[in-house]
Amino acid sequence: MIRILLADDHPVVRAGLRALFSAENDMEIVAEASTAEEAISLASAGGIDLVLMDLQFGGGMQGSEATRRVRLRPDAPRVLVLTNYDTDADILGAVEAGAAGYLLKDAPPRELIQAVRAAAAGESALAPAVASRIDTRTRAPETQLTLREAEVLSLVAAGHSNRKIGHELFLSEATVKSHLVHIFTKLGVSSRTSAVARARELGVIRAQ
Repeated sequence: MIRILLADDHPVVRAGLRALFSAENDMEIVAEASTAEEAISLASAGGIDLVLMDLQFGGGMQGSEATRRVRLRPDAPRVLVLTNYDTDADILGAVEAGAAGYLLKDAPPRELIQAVRAAAAGESALAPAVASRIDTRTRAPETQLTLREAEVLSLVAAGHSNRKIGHELFLSEATVKSHLVHIFTKLGVSSRTSAVARARELGVIRAQ
């Protein structure tokens, strides 16, 4: 039996997932969390094989950080991300945090069920579009933004100054400027505004 923790701040989403998995003989929803912090607490209590983790919660900690903290614990459950977001920043953040798989919420129910079984068994479970994105990055790494560069640019898009970005990411202001130089070069732009627009066009950061 695969014991699942649902971590999503939308009750309707959790109800839909509970209904979906209740029809499977080898799956059981044993807990639900509406915040990332609650997901970490429940996952650490034991009795969970897999956490189905959203990336975006209403406030406080977000899904990638929660995934990282869950996976740090001994005998940690596997984490399968289920989200609406498919940007490079989101995908890389989740995978580097230790997620076993990454699916979008519009995935067919059968694909989601298969992904849960695969992730619980220790296999990788990536949506086809996500796997293709990662493959593209592997084949052309010199033109792709790193996770840190994507994080910096996401904060630029949110209107943060270099100093505030440095504070948020625990970087010096000089390091932030260095990241921006690399970002501009890779995206072929010469300004912060153009970099944000180009990155959104390419699906590197979220469109607002």
